[in-house]
Amino acid sequence: MGAVTNSLPVQAGPGSVAAARGSARTVRRWVVGFAVVLLAPLAVRVVAGGPAPVWAMLTDLTGLFALSAMVCTFVVVCRLRVLSRAAGITALLSAHRSMGVLAAGSVVLHIAVVIAADLDNLYLLTWVAAPPRARAATVATVALAGVIALGVLRRRVRQDYELWRWAHLVLSVAAVGLSALHVLLVGQLVAQPVMRWVLVAVAAVLVAGLWHRLSAARRSSEHVVREVCHDSPSVCTLVLDPRGAPLRFAPGQFAWLRLAKGGGEEHPFTIASSASGGGCAFTVRSTGDFGTLLRNLPPGTPVWVDGPYGSCSLDLLPQPASGVAMIAAGVGITPMLSMVRTLADRHDPRPLLLVRAAATPQELLFRHELAQLAQRLDLTVVEVVRTPPPGWRGATGDIGTPLLRAVLPHPGRRSALDHFICGPPGFVTAVARGLRELGVPEHRIHIEQF
Repeated sequence: MGAVTNSLPVQAGPGSVAAARGSARTVRRWVVGFAVVLLAPLAVRVVAGGPAPVWAMLTDLTGLFALSAMVCTFVVVCRLRVLSRAAGITALLSAHRSMGVLAAGSVVLHIAVVIAADLDNLYLLTWVAAPPRARAATVATVALAGVIALGVLRRRVRQDYELWRWAHLVLSVAAVGLSALHVLLVGQLVAQPVMRWVLVAVAAVLVAGLWHRLSAARRSSEHVVREVCHDSPSVCTLVLDPRGAPLRFAPGQFAWLRLAKGGGEEHPFTIASSASGGGCAFTVRSTGDFGTLLRNLPPGTPVWVDGPYGSCSLDLLPQPASGVAMIAAGVGITPMLSMVRTLADRHDPRPLLLVRAAATPQELLFRHELAQLAQRLDLTVVEVVRTPPPGWRGATGDIGTPLLRAVLPHPGRRSALDHFICGPPGFVTAVARGLRELGVPEHRIHIEQF
């Protein structure tokens, strides 16, 4: 396609390349920090904890590692903006799941080592005869199993999000807190002066993460509703004006919305407006209770915004390409809208390709606006519907490898584009797989799931 084969200079946002390099350094520092939390207690136990029988040493090491892994698992998703911007929410959630599995495996290994050291320790698994330290460990293990179950169920069934979020948080805090109580009641490690300070440091990391997570209300900025646009029977756009300084964000980032100042129910939504404007807008699917509530907000209603978060943005790329391909399904169009609107405001000359999918043409939102933006940009829009009506002349079916091969430029050119994908998990996985099959390098594929 001619619109995506031109070679034009890159014009990213001010300081975007320097910011991206800073993000890479930030990620490296946080990785080192998490490695210290995971491994320092083990190193101190081996070096300064004094000699011990092999089984006793293994018991201490597996227990310490399990506790540290749980702390890291919790802290990595404590809404650290600097880390979210540097690593991206998809990478953080993946790290959260991986460390959760590592923590659970470490707990199982710790229990196995305790029993292998002395089979009489099986009585520790019985609630009636077990001492308080074992009871604390048992409840912590059950809470950790609950956290894992909630994580699995979240992918398989539809639950009330707010209930799920708070249950996940409470069980996570219980698992880590009761594990720490288990260490205190055992007493052996706490009695060692050096280990005592190491455990205090690990506890401080946990408390700092918990405080940061629970102080989201304090960090939020107040906005008021300018208008609510009903884009379709199930989708609306909430346009907000800041009460103070405008929200500064990179196009493609997201934020959490609340309707109460001190806390209450909140949900994450991608910012759909241009990053060059003074306000912000969120396009929301209003099928749930919270979305329906947002749809019916009158002008002037206060809304609190906690953000921005995420790194799926043109402005946060370490090496911006000379062209951009955006592939979205459903309301996954929102980060693409933010990027296209921002690029239009900046008069960006780069060639842009937007491939968007929906079930029917009626679900292809913002068609008129995108047609207008195409007059201001080198923008090509490809619409794909799964259930085409009679007379539909556009593409049909799913966005797979054959369609991507047809709409993307030749192989040598497509590998030089930045590809942004947003939509349901299955859609994102399939499109990313198709891009890899077409030879697009991994560092040119940027993912945002919802």
